[in-house]
Amino acid sequence: MTGDSPIWLIGCGNMGGALLRRWLEEGLGPVTVIDPAARALPPGIEALPRPPATGKPDIVVLAVKPQAWHQAVLPLAGRLGPLTLVISVMAGVSTADLARLFPGAGIVRAMPNTPAAVGQGATALFTPDGDLVQGAAEALFQPVGKTIWLSDEAQFDAVTAVSGSGPAYVFHVIEALAAAGEAAGLDPAMAMLLARQTLIGAAALAAQDGTAPAATLRERVTSPGGTTAAGLSVLMPALTPLLTEVVAAAAARSRELG
Repeated sequence: MTGDSPIWLIGCGNMGGALLRRWLEEGLGPVTVIDPAARALPPGIEALPRPPATGKPDIVVLAVKPQAWHQAVLPLAGRLGPLTLVISVMAGVSTADLARLFPGAGIVRAMPNTPAAVGQGATALFTPDGDLVQGAAEALFQPVGKTIWLSDEAQFDAVTAVSGSGPAYVFHVIEALAAAGEAAGLDPAMAMLLARQTLIGAAALAAQDGTAPAATLRERVTSPGGTTAAGLSVLMPALTPLLTEVVAAAAARSRELG
């Protein structure tokens, strides 16, 4: 995909907006935003309430809520050619569903997450089509972070539960660690600053040493018989079973939405 491939972005909420900002920074586009309720658009970008009356996009990115996607894509019926690539970031909408509405178009399903807004996202991708389609999709999602290709579309339920919902889990860990700091005697602002920066710093260390197993990173912080070991003796027996339940619940909900 070149920097002059027309992109139509259908839906510009949190995820659509995050993708849009990164594409503009990377010089991808031009991008036409189609969303009557678009919020917080970057300077110089205006949203259209419906697709342009003329012209065809090279790429259509569907970033609307899954419950409303049929209504959102109806204006596109008959507008897309066989060289159009349709990329969906909607949870629970299968490539087969998309192929029925866009016969002949290339189809890619994607699951990015909100850290895409700062170029640190994790995006899982799947396509029933070929390498050419994969290359175009990579060009859109590499600017927002790491990408992986799934071999089985059914894996999206687990992806949604781990990386799609995962940022919310991490933010809650910050909340919980700050609350624990307060309970131990810190004032609220100090506890929140320490909790937030600790998560940020630990993630930066994990990114810097990208080949080290997480267990190795943990062991480097843990002196035998020390304070970290005392804390982990409480945390470790509880955390893995708890997160297993968390991911299972989110994955089950993803299947229900589909």
